[in-house]
Amino acid sequence: MLLDTRPKTFDELIRISGLSHGTDVWLGNAQSLIEEGTVTLNEAICCRDDIMIYLIKQGLPPNPAFKIMETVRKGKALKDPAKWEEYKALMKEHNVPDWYIKSCEKIKYMFPKAHAAAYVTMAFRIAWFKVHIPKAYYSAYFSIRAKQFDSEIMCHGKEKVKNKMKEIDLEGNSAQNKDKEMYPVLELVLEMYERGINFLPIDLYLSHHEKFIMEEDGIRPPLSAIPGLGPIDAEGIYTSAKDGKFMSIDDLKIRSKIGKVAIETLKSVGVLNGMSQSNQMSLFG
Repeated sequence: MLLDTRPKTFDELIRISGLSHGTDVWLGNAQSLIEEGTVTLNEAICCRDDIMIYLIKQGLPPNPAFKIMETVRKGKALKDPAKWEEYKALMKEHNVPDWYIKSCEKIKYMFPKAHAAAYVTMAFRIAWFKVHIPKAYYSAYFSIRAKQFDSEIMCHGKEKVKNKMKEIDLEGNSAQNKDKEMYPVLELVLEMYERGINFLPIDLYLSHHEKFIMEEDGIRPPLSAIPGLGPIDAEGIYTSAKDGKFMSIDDLKIRSKIGKVAIETLKSVGVLNGMSQSNQMSLFG
């Protein structure tokens, strides 16, 4: 739709949002009219409000203009032929073109302009952050939307990310659902790397248990991004780390109330490197 319409103003983005959320408003309708040169994006019917406002501007009284809008936006234009003929006659009296009436007849559902404006406003804000403060954008996206984030695949450079994407591509429809859900996250991680932003190491004391943290040198993944570490264990580690450094692996295990499996998971990704197993000191070290 963006390629077909080439929007240049905020109003046109709102119109596109209306078109994309309606049923039979764009495909086989506004799209064809724009491609044929019959109308421009600004002239096409995009949101339900457009109908009433346009008809009033054409001289129709507000009450029938509203009723026509309600009929069209519910997809009922052709369900009551007698009533629609009455509306058509009224529109033709006020020089409403035939293409406009035919467009109304095809519509099954229309989006309200207020909803379209709210969607576009939010999208515009998100886009602004993606362009101007990308670390904030990626940190927020990975924290909120990236349910299949795997630090072992995604936090070690773009080549590892590309290899995983190729692997999923080769599997095609037979790929596991988990991998299919991971693919869009991999795409965004690759985009992030291409923009010169990197992940910082997961750290017992610096990482949050579930949120990606924006730092000066990059983005710090949370403890929950470690594959195999559950959210309860991640929160336990994060909460207990606030009370001070862990004296040993045993101290971490006791204070965080995590099990042997969680400890082995942390060891496997190098988070516990340099930490002794016990608080006890050996006289024969």
